[in-house]
Amino acid sequence: MATETILEPTTLSIEGMTCSSCVNAVEKALNNMDGVRATINFATETAHVMAPADMDIKELIKTVEKAGYKASLLQDAQAVTLHSKKSARALFFAFIFAVPAVALSMVMSWHHAIDMWIHDQLDLFGLPHPLYSATAWLVIALSAPVVLLVAWPIHRAALRNLKHPTMDNLISMGSIAAFTWSIYANATGEGDVYTEVAAGVIFFVILGRFLETRAKARAGAALSSLLALGSKEVTIVRGGFPLIVPIEQLQIGDEFEVRPGDRVATDGIVVSGQSAVDNSMLTGESKPVEVGPGSQVIGASVNHNGRLIVRATRVGSDTELARITAMVISAQGTKAPIQRLADRISAVFVPIVTVLSIGTFTAWYLSGYSLTQSISVAITVLVIACPCALGLATPVALLVASGRGAQRGIVLREPRVLEVARKVDTVVFDKTGTLTEGVMNVQNATISAAAGAVLGSSFASLINETTILSSANAIESANSHPVALAISRYALGAGATNHAVTDFSVTPGSGAAGRVNLGTQSPVVLIGSPAAVAHSCTDFHPEIKAAVTAGQNAGLTVSVLAWEGVALAVFAVGDQLKSDAAETITHLKSMGITPWLVTGDSAEVAAAVALTVGIDSEHVVSAAMPETKLVIVEKLKAEGHCVLMIGDGINDAAALTAADLSMAMGTGTDTAISSADITLMNSGLGSVISALKLSQKTLKIIRLNMGWALIYNVIGLPIAAFGLLTPIYAAGAMALSSLFVVTNSLRIK
Repeated sequence: MATETILEPTTLSIEGMTCSSCVNAVEKALNNMDGVRATINFATETAHVMAPADMDIKELIKTVEKAGYKASLLQDAQAVTLHSKKSARALFFAFIFAVPAVALSMVMSWHHAIDMWIHDQLDLFGLPHPLYSATAWLVIALSAPVVLLVAWPIHRAALRNLKHPTMDNLISMGSIAAFTWSIYANATGEGDVYTEVAAGVIFFVILGRFLETRAKARAGAALSSLLALGSKEVTIVRGGFPLIVPIEQLQIGDEFEVRPGDRVATDGIVVSGQSAVDNSMLTGESKPVEVGPGSQVIGASVNHNGRLIVRATRVGSDTELARITAMVISAQGTKAPIQRLADRISAVFVPIVTVLSIGTFTAWYLSGYSLTQSISVAITVLVIACPCALGLATPVALLVASGRGAQRGIVLREPRVLEVARKVDTVVFDKTGTLTEGVMNVQNATISAAAGAVLGSSFASLINETTILSSANAIESANSHPVALAISRYALGAGATNHAVTDFSVTPGSGAAGRVNLGTQSPVVLIGSPAAVAHSCTDFHPEIKAAVTAGQNAGLTVSVLAWEGVALAVFAVGDQLKSDAAETITHLKSMGITPWLVTGDSAEVAAAVALTVGIDSEHVVSAAMPETKLVIVEKLKAEGHCVLMIGDGINDAAALTAADLSMAMGTGTDTAISSADITLMNSGLGSVISALKLSQKTLKIIRLNMGWALIYNVIGLPIAAFGLLTPIYAAGAMALSSLFVVTNSLRIK
């Protein structure tokens, strides 16, 4: 039986790509290798490669180099969005030579004076005068450094890509044709000089690429800031002494110090200290979170006002920050389905434009126009064509969206979610940890002094709220059940004190009991379900009965506390709804999306939650097993609905995978997060609306970019072919086309 090949991800930095045709060339070269799957991101100039684990990185790099480009292993992810100084240097030299060349050519009134000055200088040195325009030779001399030196990287790329022509081939052909024709024309006097076209074209191309690079850097600024959050050093506490070491030396289980104002070095649990931490850069939540011993903290969050000692639970690539960053970069390296159209067009674009240019020249020349004019029109056709905009339409928009989303706690796993999000008409919610906080708390507590009167005068001094809560804490603090822990937390928060317990016992499904030493008395204290406690008690007092009924009607878990067979208190425990749950459901309905609640809880609890948040009763399913959730999602899909599933637990994973679009709460399990298309790091549900709106806006921007890129070429090429545009204006239009796509994408921010 053949063993399955293990693929490992690798990210390469690619140099030399100038348009989407280059992307196709590199992608094709890598994908032709055995077992390799690669996608190229033009916006970040990176290749995301899945290759066999035993394949040497050098083989991948050699393949890219054979295709005519440079490649290196991406060591620093921040380099993805860094602006290249080379484009600024090229722009400077292009400017100081091209601008004078264009100005001298365009301002005809200067020509006579310049001609006379040049003739005087030649006479001064005893040199012969040129047969034709001296000014033209000056312009040719000024253009030469631009066309031959500044543009050399473009010509070199064009030579490499002769087999698979790219944008560089068009620019190179256009500028060299204009430059060489101008030398011929001015040497023979046969035709017009177009040197300024060659210099102007190169200048506008380099200006466009410079502005494009700057804009791409801005587009990736959000990701850069996310990548910069990681700590470089950490203060480990060993033997009571702090020791500053590189972050790479931190191991799971190490305890480290976090001083006020510092970032938490890695994910961990607070061992000692009290403070508030700011998770806003990771979760988008602006409100600081109070933490103390036992609290979990996320690496890269900012510690506000107290010194903390934290025990590391996850380090390196396992941390929350690393997980978010990996998902963001992975999403940016994956192509959206809408980009396939651009790829198909780009693959044939340059050859078609080249043929069109030759055809235009032939048609004009055979129609009786001069050689000069025919060449000018052909050059304009070459210059105006711009597949760059097509290549940038999707990746730059996705770069901005994924970076911006990550800053707001919305992590997109892959671009296809952008196209699915706008079609969603049904959303299926899990309850615990999704609509609710996921933590059991006492919602209502009723303590009845009147009920305790039957215990007699010996207990009279003990029948008060503090003592009764202290007895509850004594029993429940020894019980690990979530309801018991909630009652214990509530009692301690209300001022309960610690008391000794003897004869402690727990009956699963019923409750816990024990004898609590309260000083003057040591009653047998029983806490459990109303039915279990009723078996061992006298009739409940009316106050107790009313509290039990109210708690059950609210869909809460009710526990009754009794001393010596007399019920004294009722605790209604439940998982608190998120503060924005009802608002989110209302907003989804206003967007035309129908909400469903599918939960493993009882019918009473499910009905109470649905009523509170505004989900119709016919869209509520209770006592749902994992397979039930899966069946419901598939049933809704079969009925023609586009289903969004939102959950946080292992039991939601199958349904998350089956849904058209899925979101996992970042506070949930790794299984749920790895199954979902979008991870919401913010604990609130408002992120659901934000994620849908971000997806819809990004897709709208991509469609606008694609539309512009296609319309520009559909309109621009015929205008150029009919001679209605000069080459220099064509170069400006080409540069502006790419710039429009990039700056339009920045609107997502």
